[in-house]
Amino acid sequence: MIVAHKSADGRLQPLEEHLRNVAEYAKRFSEVFEAGEYAYVLGLAHDIGKYSAEFQDYLLNEGTGGDHSTAGAKELFRLRMLPASLCAAGHHAGLPDGGGPGDPAGLPTWQGRLKKQVHPYAAYRREITLEAVSRPPEANGFRIAFFTRMLFSALVDADFLDTEAFMQSGAVQRGGYASILSLFDALKQYIDPWLHPQGDVNPINRKRTEILKCCLEAGKGKRGLKSLTVPTGGGKTIASLAFALQHAVQHGLSRVIYVIPYTSIIEQTAKVFRAIVGAENVLEHHANVSFDQQGDDDRKTERLRLSAENWDAPIIVTTSMQFFESLYANRTSQCRKIHNIANSVVIFDEAQMLPVDYLTPCVRAIWELVDMYGVTAVLCTATQPSLGKLFPKTAKIEELCPNTQEMFHFFRRTQLKHIGTLTIEKLAGQMAMQTQVLAIVNTRKQAAELYQALPAGGRFHLSTLMTPLMRRWTLRNIRRRLRQGLVCRVVATSLIEAGVDVDFPTVFRAEAGLDSIIQAAGRCNREGKRPVDESAVYIFRTEERIPPRMQQNVSIFKNEIQLSFSDVASLEAIQAYFDALHNLKGDLLDRKKIVDAFERGRNGCMLPFAQVAKEFRLIEENTKSVFIPLGQRAKRLAQRLQQGECSRSLLRKAGRYMVNVYDQHFQELYRANDLVVVADGLAVLTNLRLYDTKGTGLSLEADAGKALFV
Repeated sequence: MIVAHKSADGRLQPLEEHLRNVAEYAKRFSEVFEAGEYAYVLGLAHDIGKYSAEFQDYLLNEGTGGDHSTAGAKELFRLRMLPASLCAAGHHAGLPDGGGPGDPAGLPTWQGRLKKQVHPYAAYRREITLEAVSRPPEANGFRIAFFTRMLFSALVDADFLDTEAFMQSGAVQRGGYASILSLFDALKQYIDPWLHPQGDVNPINRKRTEILKCCLEAGKGKRGLKSLTVPTGGGKTIASLAFALQHAVQHGLSRVIYVIPYTSIIEQTAKVFRAIVGAENVLEHHANVSFDQQGDDDRKTERLRLSAENWDAPIIVTTSMQFFESLYANRTSQCRKIHNIANSVVIFDEAQMLPVDYLTPCVRAIWELVDMYGVTAVLCTATQPSLGKLFPKTAKIEELCPNTQEMFHFFRRTQLKHIGTLTIEKLAGQMAMQTQVLAIVNTRKQAAELYQALPAGGRFHLSTLMTPLMRRWTLRNIRRRLRQGLVCRVVATSLIEAGVDVDFPTVFRAEAGLDSIIQAAGRCNREGKRPVDESAVYIFRTEERIPPRMQQNVSIFKNEIQLSFSDVASLEAIQAYFDALHNLKGDLLDRKKIVDAFERGRNGCMLPFAQVAKEFRLIEENTKSVFIPLGQRAKRLAQRLQQGECSRSLLRKAGRYMVNVYDQHFQELYRANDLVVVADGLAVLTNLRLYDTKGTGLSLEADAGKALFV
């Protein structure tokens, strides 16, 4: 028997069985984008290098083995199935760069791999027949690359699933989720009191219901590219879910994927969804989630953990970084899930937050999913960015709730006022005169200084110098005090702006781009319980220099929008702001020239998958992670980290206790012996005096020999 795998207990899986199983899986996964037969041949070919006597010796007798992936790549190239050949070559090590015809044998490009000498594998012909399956030639390099990566995802997932089933004797907890139809039924039950209210309904809830009904009706429409422009407070989260589930039922789509810029919003959104459709049907996938805390049922938890590998749950809530970096990745672990994006509804919440430097490749990926992979994409915003012009001219963007102007007027609940320059002391003084007030500043240093300047009673601080766990606890405390009418003075960085559900009567915002200012205004009079003229958002200038990353945004706001519009929060002003921002950036909307790399090649290399994967990083700040070992659970995790353990599971659990700091800050802490490095870019804080558990989190300065906090 020719063997594919040998289990720990000595069982053997026939290679022919493995190849046919993987082929069937890959076919099923790829049928949604009309590549089922093509993927089937890829599945048959991917491991034919294991037919070599040398590889069989490796499996059965612990011999040297050697490369088994290149053989499949060679055979598929012979059949002129070039994307499949690339996938076979990379199904273990990751998609390689295509390279060029002059690449020598052994170079880790696809062209180099094809010239490599491998052990004879012709024995495959006794069990497997490979016949070419053609596809229409693609129009451009980007489209070829995208198809290759989706095909690669289907193969990798198929390979993992069959191997996993064999190694665990078939006892794999996969699937078992509720159907999309049953999730829609659960949603309808949840929203029924809003659709059929008893007694009087306040005007805001009536308008939210109107938006909800609009989205439900729109869900019956055609698939494609959509926008949902709903002002803050309009019930965008539930309304977009209603559209997505209605649409998925209407068109037989497989799942709903929510793409959200910040983990703080993800946690909030996932909590709402779990309450509606059940925790077992919602996968919350980001760096800070721990699958040992999803629920009490270990079987459900394990299923969600496994689902994070390939996104087979019916509702996925994830980050923009996770979503787009996976689409431009080449590693098997990152790419495995992306085939499950096909035939889905994808909601891009707070779409205006997509990084400007990567806007073109992000938009290009969205359109590719819509145009070629059966995705309905919804650009969901509270501000209406000018993304439409970045899509092809043939792309039609349908607004789900067309009466945007009227909605913006209705939900207008604040006044924007520019009050000039304020020192930290003056701002603290003005805040101290308010019972409940929020100030948003541009840097963590400013936030810490302002917090220290406030009266001690009822003050709170929110920044990324706090662990996610501490931020979550602080937000919970803030919301409680706001509800109870207690003193609540909050200083925060911009992390509070997008989607964080808090409601203050007064907000101060340091000068920023108009998009940030509008988001800040969404934290003021959120529920419309106070008159508009008593709900002020004060824009102020600080004595500190504007951070470089914000200078263009602030310049456009000050020099173009403020000078041209009496109402800077109007739809016209917002549109003009984004138009100016995108026009100013021009070619810098694709700063790394990601799209061009696939269209024209890079460094003499066609289809540079590996090069692009290294370069495509939505968050590029030079930061390192510091683990804060406070509490018994955190101390146990710290011990494991210091012992050299570095598994994905451990890092995911540890994420709740991490603070990301700039490299300079990290080096200062290191030189002062305040931390111990446990891996590249990861350290454990050893001087816990530097972490203020009741205030600002990690100190911005290393310990000079005495406690900094009492």
